[in-house]
Amino acid sequence: MTWEMFYLICFGVGLALTVLSLSGGFHHHMHFGLHRGAHIGHAHGTRGISPVNGFTLTAFLCWFGGAGYLLERYGAFVTPLVLAFAMLSGLAGGMLIFWFLAKVLLPHDKSLTAEETEMTGVIGRVSGTIRGEGTGEILFSQNGARRSSPARSDNGSPIARDAEVVVMRYERGVAYVRRWDEVSGGESLSTDASRIERAQQ
Repeated sequence: MTWEMFYLICFGVGLALTVLSLSGGFHHHMHFGLHRGAHIGHAHGTRGISPVNGFTLTAFLCWFGGAGYLLERYGAFVTPLVLAFAMLSGLAGGMLIFWFLAKVLLPHDKSLTAEETEMTGVIGRVSGTIRGEGTGEILFSQNGARRSSPARSDNGSPIARDAEVVVMRYERGVAYVRRWDEVSGGESLSTDASRIERAQQ
């Protein structure tokens, strides 16, 4: 294998991984690498992510391979100098991506706590009729965003569309709900009016 082919392969692998990450196929790995790096940083008393993660590695491969290929094919440098320049180029690319992650993306990245994603007690509206033992759908507001969830009746009673409900439990991605008037004894939803209004929008 020639050096030219070696650099081209490195560039191709880096580019392929980048395309996969953008298309979502490599998202889980990248996301894991980013948060694993953040965890390591916090464990050592620093705020940030590890310089070595999925994003910086793919950037290094792209820049290393691309620069090495161009210099080897069109440059007039000896092999050791081409390798050195390619390494410097790869490091520069990785550092640029690391700076972007640490200064731009990570400050806006927030992991939701269990309390913020807790479904029990959430008030919503039935958007897809729940028929007896069947499954329907509810709309609700959580953390300032409008969301939906498959829903079933907690006691087996059918629940009509647009009925206001409260989530009694949440299991395997399904919310088990009851009509609000059953739980509250017919009391109004005045204390939760804003939440219901958001869910109905």
